[in-house]
Amino acid sequence: MFIEVAPKTTKFIHSTPLLQQTAFWARVKQNHGLSTRAFDIKVKSSEVKEHPDPSGSQCCEQKETDDLLVIIRPVSADLQLAYVPYGPTMKPDEDKRGPYLEELSESLRPYLPGNCILIRYDLAWRSPWIDDHNRYDDRGNWLGNPNPRTREFRMNFDTQEWNLRKAPSDVLPSHTVFLDLKGNEESMLKQMKAKTRYNIRLAYRRGVQVHEVTGESLPVWYDLYRQTTQRNGIISDNLDYFRAVLKTKAEETLSPAKVHLLLAEAEGDALAGMFLATAGGRATYLYGASSNTKRNKMATYALQWEAIKRARQDGCTEYDIFGVAQTPDPSHPMYGLYRFKTGFGGALFHRQGCWDYPLNEEAYEIYRAMEQQGQGYHIN
Repeated sequence: MFIEVAPKTTKFIHSTPLLQQTAFWARVKQNHGLSTRAFDIKVKSSEVKEHPDPSGSQCCEQKETDDLLVIIRPVSADLQLAYVPYGPTMKPDEDKRGPYLEELSESLRPYLPGNCILIRYDLAWRSPWIDDHNRYDDRGNWLGNPNPRTREFRMNFDTQEWNLRKAPSDVLPSHTVFLDLKGNEESMLKQMKAKTRYNIRLAYRRGVQVHEVTGESLPVWYDLYRQTTQRNGIISDNLDYFRAVLKTKAEETLSPAKVHLLLAEAEGDALAGMFLATAGGRATYLYGASSNTKRNKMATYALQWEAIKRARQDGCTEYDIFGVAQTPDPSHPMYGLYRFKTGFGGALFHRQGCWDYPLNEEAYEIYRAMEQQGQGYHIN
């Protein structure tokens, strides 16, 4: 396999529904003080597709094109990693993914800092284990991905070095729900579970109103966010992080995005809030928060319904609700989110998650051990 890789400025990253692979997201990370790289990619269709041309003519001459955003992150005082959020966007056939990632990694190596110890791909590709009929229970529920060693065996099949490793954990959500926004509002309500429709209407009856607000209301949002992280035991980002997301603009680039800050309020109190981002025809529920009080107002239901309507106004045809448990297991810490988000209808989607390609084997093993002990660095 031969992959052509050419550096370019992030301004010229092409439009994509994957927010984290846009020029806008590159700007967000640059505003957080991180270094970014962008690359054009070309590869023969026959290298990534079993049947690239149904007619069979000139298949060896056809090429698939893509581009890639890479974020450079420090892992220590003198070492870094290259993080690819929800990339590559190109989708090779399942049995060609490992060889493609291996060759892409080696093609990127010369363009990365010399102290970069690994490339971490946060793959948005659909998990191949969805199609394994043995991974479903008697009620048709998916049992999730198998153990990492089994997944690594499959990913590395036909690679040269068998060097792709399943990361200790995923960074961006690898399990989500996609809502189809192409119907009218009535059809969207019909696809929801009855309890969800009821709670949306109940929220309005109890006086919940949802407004789009400006950066001046960011401290109000952040107070809700802190309540949420403390309630769920999540490490929180600081206020400046969210301020940078809200203030970032990329209208002059090939892949801009819109960010809406929505607050749901009742009786003078902010009860829930979210960052809604839209890009490339897809809306993404980027960050959410809710109050510890007045939860009987069902503000989060009204908030999601208003987000859906705003996404449609922005011309989006799908909505990524962004993060659920991989299976409907009541013991899972995200089971509550699973019930809440799947209540809006839509289809579950299971991504492949984070995969590592070590560039410095010794340093990588040390870093990996630190991550497994809970001492790794937060990446987003």
